[in-house]
Formats: sequence, C-alpha cells, structure tokens
Amino acid sequence: MNNHVYQSPHNPHHLNQVENPYQYHHQHLYPQTHQLKSQTLSTLEPLVQYGLKEAQFTSYLHAMREIAAISYLIGRGYDPRTAHQIVESWEVNEVF
Repeated sequence: MNNHVYQSPHNPHHLNQVENPYQYHHQHLYPQTHQLKSQTLSTLEPLVQYGLKEAQFTSYLHAMREIAAISYLIGRGYDPRTAHQIVESWEVNEVF
C-alpha cells in the first residue's frame, strides 16, 4: 500500500512528511497559492480534528463522508457552522 502524502514541510499540522515532487514547480508557477494554501488548511483543520474524533464513535468511512460533505458545502458558500448543521440534519442514527 502506498502511503505517500504530499505535504509542505512548513505545515505544522502534519507528521511523517513526504517530499512533494510537484511543490517546487508549483510554487514557482503559482506563487499566489501560498495564501490560498494557508486559508484552506486553516479552514479545514477544525473539520479534520472533528472527523478524527467522530471516527472514534462511528467509523472512519462515516467521518470522512461527513467531513467531505461539510467541506463541499463550504465550497458552495455555506459558512462552516451552517454546513455542519445541514450535514448533521441528514443523519439518522449516525447513518446518512
């Protein structure tokens, strides 16, 4: 099984970092994405932490679906709290 995860060495949220072969190329072509990366990771970090806790009580599959759905709604323009409430409203007995 390949466990390579592409992460920046400047991100304090990640352990077991693996060098990203595209990082150098991408940073020079799109230098403005550094701020986008920072905003994205800071928005998603609370969801990731929530998902890890949620998985202890449900399953990783359920938690990943929940966080993916919340993230999708955030991308559609919902604020994180509303997105979370919407996704929670879809659940019946911890099942979508």
